[in-house]
Amino acid sequence: MTSTVPPTDHQGSTTTASDGLLHFPPSSALALEPHLPPPTLNPNSSSKPGSKPFVTLTFATSLDSSLSLAPGVRTTLSGPQSKAMTHYLRSRHSAILVGVGTAVADDPGLNCKILSPSGLGKGVREQHPNQPRPIVLDPSARWKVNERSKVVQLARLKQGLGPYIFVTREGMEKVTAERRKMVESVGGKFVCVESSLDSKGEAEERKTTGFVWEDVLRTIREEGLDSVMIEGGGSVINSLLTLEQAGGQELVDSVIVTIAPTWLGAGGVLVCPPRAIGKDGQPAPPVRLRDVSWHPLGEDVVLCGKILR
Repeated sequence: MTSTVPPTDHQGSTTTASDGLLHFPPSSALALEPHLPPPTLNPNSSSKPGSKPFVTLTFATSLDSSLSLAPGVRTTLSGPQSKAMTHYLRSRHSAILVGVGTAVADDPGLNCKILSPSGLGKGVREQHPNQPRPIVLDPSARWKVNERSKVVQLARLKQGLGPYIFVTREGMEKVTAERRKMVESVGGKFVCVESSLDSKGEAEERKTTGFVWEDVLRTIREEGLDSVMIEGGGSVINSLLTLEQAGGQELVDSVIVTIAPTWLGAGGVLVCPPRAIGKDGQPAPPVRLRDVSWHPLGEDVVLCGKILR
């Protein structure tokens, strides 16, 4: 995807172009650097195959902590500048993960639309070469991914990567040969997430996402992916935050939240994890961020931080 570069506005963001590519100013990118994984594609990386990937939890929310107006209703919250930031974040991660509810409701593309810096240097608009691997948590294989799915279409156009669909052993039995072949034809695959014997996951954790997070993150790393950007939806985000509050597992390395200047009202999908109970049987302390920074982007504000442990 290549075109000539249009003029930029006074904030350094390119005006909207028909190719849909986005520009995120280097000055804004630099401010996010402390909260991002180290650059990938390093052949001399010291990360071990069995180690946990770098995990960034990121999402856009309203002033009343809503992700959407209602379950299954796609709701746009991010403005153009924070949308560009999201796609820049995708260029800095090996994978992007969503739950099956998001895949079914939104039909997301899960690719990176940020402009390639090398292309800008040549006076042309080119899509960034760093594309994240889409991962969909679909324990029971209920996502009817097909040729019309946006993520498949983008992979066929070489504008994104084929999805890795994480399923349980029982879910794998429901996957038809035709669907498996179609997913594999665009470089994706169905991945069976096995439970490790020493997994710390509880039955309640499986009930929320269908998996134990420890097993999911181990599987991501075993697939050769050293960082993952977790975007949603609500059950995925809340399950991670609940585990962090309980204090038994350290899963999230960085938190980046876009806050839009709007209220969605009652009935929305909330970022509001159930109160965790500590080992002493008492309510666990609330999750709090450290190393916090705030970054205005257009009419939105972006909160960055790390979980205080």
